[in-house]
Amino acid sequence: MTFTSFSYFLFLPFVYLIFHLTVDRWRWLVLLVASYGFYATLKAPYLLAVLLVVTGISFTCGLRIAARQDEVIRKRWLWLGSIACVAVLALFKYLPFLATRSQSLLLSFNPSLIISIGVSYFTFQAISYMVDIYLDIEEPEYHPGHFALYMAFFPKLLQGPIERAGDLLPQLKQPYKFDHDTVRSGMLLFARGLFKKLIVADRLALYADQVYNNVHSYSGLSLVIGTYVYALQIYFDFAGYTDMARGTGRMFGINLTENFNSPYLAISIADFWRRWHISFSRWILDYIFKPLQMEWRDKGQVGTAAAMVITFLVSGLWHGASWGFVIWGLLHGVYLAASTYYRPYQKRLHKWLGVEKKPWLKWWQVFVTFNLVCLAWVFFRANTIDDALYVLSALFNGIPAVSAEVFSFKYFKEIIIVAVSCGLAALLCLLNRAKQNLSINSGILSYSSMLHFVSVTLIGVLFYIMTFCGVEAKSFIYFQF
Repeated sequence: MTFTSFSYFLFLPFVYLIFHLTVDRWRWLVLLVASYGFYATLKAPYLLAVLLVVTGISFTCGLRIAARQDEVIRKRWLWLGSIACVAVLALFKYLPFLATRSQSLLLSFNPSLIISIGVSYFTFQAISYMVDIYLDIEEPEYHPGHFALYMAFFPKLLQGPIERAGDLLPQLKQPYKFDHDTVRSGMLLFARGLFKKLIVADRLALYADQVYNNVHSYSGLSLVIGTYVYALQIYFDFAGYTDMARGTGRMFGINLTENFNSPYLAISIADFWRRWHISFSRWILDYIFKPLQMEWRDKGQVGTAAAMVITFLVSGLWHGASWGFVIWGLLHGVYLAASTYYRPYQKRLHKWLGVEKKPWLKWWQVFVTFNLVCLAWVFFRANTIDDALYVLSALFNGIPAVSAEVFSFKYFKEIIIVAVSCGLAALLCLLNRAKQNLSINSGILSYSSMLHFVSVTLIGVLFYIMTFCGVEAKSFIYFQF
């Protein structure tokens, strides 16, 4: 069961109804049972067992860290809990990889049977909880049920956001008060995420997959478009999931972290990572980069640059056992490391060139940043390193020669549907904003009522497109991480 499945549309209102009718004292139990039930629908019992194990480890170690005064013992419990969580994560990330490359390891083992949906996210969340207690940033949670819900809350379980204890735990324990506007905004946010996933991301995937699953059949502009389309696909896919997660949480009175903030409008790679997968970016910044930077602070810029490279190398390894992910992480690390040397001279260079006040400078920076990100996406998406290297070598090979597939009726029709749908959605947002600011009546039928009628009509059209013009639903990209 996922956010886009019909079963979820039955599951969510059922859980909400029980939650709404239950007294505050036991609402946490309703959400916990629902969360474990939601995870169990993946039909991989070991995943639920892993969640329980990681929950038990982090809860126990958190209490031990807080209870001890001796710094050595506190650090020992921190390392014990963190290593155990990392070992669990590494087992799921790399056991299939090792099994496919070793004839002596589990000869009858089929690595394709192992799935790790959600493991990366709740293990990182467990580690952040223990570190925050060790650093005296947060107090430990003494209620095992509340802590288990913090780890398993179903909207964020499969794909994040990676929530901090100080942000989520207090919300899970506060009394619930029904608010019509909050529930309505949660439903609208969920609908926005559903639109991003089903109408935009899954249609863009048709072309991106066509190109990247057979890159040697394409060259030049076909590969350029395929790469740009994939950049948009992965954004709308992941941002769509996050909107649905946040919308679901909001219905229960829980505000989850906003994970995206127009990342492709970033003016630098550092700015991109402040806007892309924000909860993960904050995690690697606080728990990997900052400790390394402090450890190597006597090395100046070299230490900072090295910390950047190591941090994003870990980011690549977190995404999976693939050289493509490693190179993707290293590229972003190199981008950021280079910026530590370039940034002090940036304003001077702009002033020397006489462009520091030019209105187009920002858009040039956005263009350069977006293309650097897309360059790294090539390694992230390509099936093999050879495929990625071919894409890079053939990007500018015969730009005027465009494959007929680019403008085939099949893809042209889907592009039209995406464009029309996005236009209708944008118009709907403008109409809703106008309705909120409008206080003028015109005769019997107010202008506001007319806008409301148009808005309902647009919603109906979008619902029709989603229902009858849909493509085959695809799994969320970040489920594999």
